[in-house]
Amino acid sequence: MAKAQLMDFDKALELFEPVLGFEVHVELNTRTKMFSTAPNFFGGEPNTNITPVDLGLPGSLPVVNGQAVRYSISLGLALGCSIAPSSRFARKNYFYPDLAKNYQISQYDEPIAFEGSVDVELADGRTFTVPIERAHMEEDAGKLTHVGGATGRIQGAEYSLVDYNRAGVPLVEIVTKPIYGAGADAPELAKAYVATIRDIVVALGISDARMERGNLRCDANVSLRPHGQEKLGTRTETKNVNSLRSVERAVRYEIQRQAQILADGGTIIQETRHWHEDTGTTSAGRPKSDADDYRYFPEPDLLPVVPSAELIEELRAALPEPPAARRRRLKQEWGFTDLEFQDVQNAGLLVEVASTVEAGASPQAARKWWSGEISRIANAREVEASSLVAPADVAALVALIDSGALNDRLARQVLEGVIDGEGSPQEVVDARGLAVVSDDGALIAAIDEALAAQPDVLAKIKDGKVQAAGAVIGAVMKAMKGQADAARVRELVLERASAE
Repeated sequence: MAKAQLMDFDKALELFEPVLGFEVHVELNTRTKMFSTAPNFFGGEPNTNITPVDLGLPGSLPVVNGQAVRYSISLGLALGCSIAPSSRFARKNYFYPDLAKNYQISQYDEPIAFEGSVDVELADGRTFTVPIERAHMEEDAGKLTHVGGATGRIQGAEYSLVDYNRAGVPLVEIVTKPIYGAGADAPELAKAYVATIRDIVVALGISDARMERGNLRCDANVSLRPHGQEKLGTRTETKNVNSLRSVERAVRYEIQRQAQILADGGTIIQETRHWHEDTGTTSAGRPKSDADDYRYFPEPDLLPVVPSAELIEELRAALPEPPAARRRRLKQEWGFTDLEFQDVQNAGLLVEVASTVEAGASPQAARKWWSGEISRIANAREVEASSLVAPADVAALVALIDSGALNDRLARQVLEGVIDGEGSPQEVVDARGLAVVSDDGALIAAIDEALAAQPDVLAKIKDGKVQAAGAVIGAVMKAMKGQADAARVRELVLERASAE
């Protein structure tokens, strides 16, 4: 496949106006699936979380999950949408092996929520309002694993495996209206919008929102048009982008790719495209279908969804504070400077830091570990920091440091063990024998040995040059393999020197 030619980003913006659109799919964390009693959880053995309904077997009938409806209404309200007094499901007809029925139960012209907007805050504090067209309920499809190819995609694979565990998982798809005026901020806006949706669903408690697991996925639509032209350009849809960083990169790439094609006199094909994290590029998928191609018609096995006004108001009253208000409150409660808070927010770590604080860590300690060591490891592995470790484990790590059981050096080793799947922080400490040596007797023995080996240092300390103690402290830390509290070692060094 020939490498696409890219126009310089700034030049692309001089020539064209980018118009964006996003379809964010949110998997709901209900106990059971959207239309069946199959359990809904991540990580089961393939093809075990299934019922005849999920497999589309003859005679099986769907039943709507009431909790999924309530979650969907709550999300619609949080997005500023109107809730339809009556909405209904439709059959979206298409063939693909991971959809056993050969159709998806979705909503088409009668969604449960419509006409809303979300305020998205950019890194410099500016706010951009994203218009929401609709939020509708549907079921997820299964998962295909393509085996034998070089790319993990169907092209070139020897065969494919299908896992229906995800088939039927409740989804809400949030569809924006065309987004104008983003200009040079388009890539950042894409990232910030998805992060805002993630913040909303986490605050509502309706989704785990783990992008690396596919709980939250984004389809990013990009089109370009010459400045001053009213007609929209042809759009591409980059499918199932599953990290905040990738959403930003995919939008930037498509702007540069499309701009070069248009400047060379070519045309943009309306198609889906695949994002490749390793190369930072998109590649062609399939021609993008329009609604007519799916032959939508009302789902004959399900009645319309008619929520009562009382239920809607009950759910409205239970809404959490909006993300922007929550950010302002957290910044004040945590005592962060503007720069500290922006660093956390720009890194997409606000949810993780907040959850770590809720689990018992101090705000500064939570920020330090997420923005520091965890982000360093995530960057090295080219993954999202949130995918590496749970906030509860970070809080447990901080608690071990605060108790004196670990120092920072040992804590970094423990963190690596947790990330590598060796267990909780305490389990890693126990298994690796990484606890700080708290026995003063052992420390004093090491100190006396170091002092005896460095009589000149001892003399300097006795003369009041306490900074010379650093050489002894370093020798003791080396002898203890880093498993000592440097501050306690310093105290004992000065005590022993004065006693000589």
